[in-house]
Amino acid sequence: MFNEEFFVALGFAIFVVLLGYLGVHKKLGAALDQRGDRIKGELAEAERLRAEAEALLASYEKRRAEAEVEAQAVVAQARAEAELLAKEAHERTADFIQRRTKQAEEKIASAEAQAMAEVRAAAADAASKVAETVLKAEAKGALGEELISKGISDLKTLFH
Repeated sequence: MFNEEFFVALGFAIFVVLLGYLGVHKKLGAALDQRGDRIKGELAEAERLRAEAEALLASYEKRRAEAEVEAQAVVAQARAEAELLAKEAHERTADFIQRRTKQAEEKIASAEAQAMAEVRAAAADAASKVAETVLKAEAKGALGEELISKGISDLKTLFH
């Protein structure tokens, strides 16, 4: 009856009773409770940090959305200004072309008028020379000379 298994069982029972008498189970429970409380505190801290991170993320998302809206507004304003500048440039170009066309037309009209005056002057000179030659051949003497001079001066005034 008192074999080695009995002594091992008796030793184990004494060990368990001794642990109970010394309050090891209370110390173990207290240690486990402390560890559980510490883990609960760490979980609460982690939850608080997570909430802060989410709030920070939401804040950054809001700022990003505001920045996008502002960027779109800046782009829209830049497009509007570019369109306005293009419209003004087009108007200035059209005005410039119109002024240059008018100047060219005025130069052409002036050149035409000058050419016409030169042609008239040349025609008047030629007509007066022809008239002078014809009259000299037909009218001789002092009366002829006087008529020729008067006719030439009349022709010149008529053609100018």
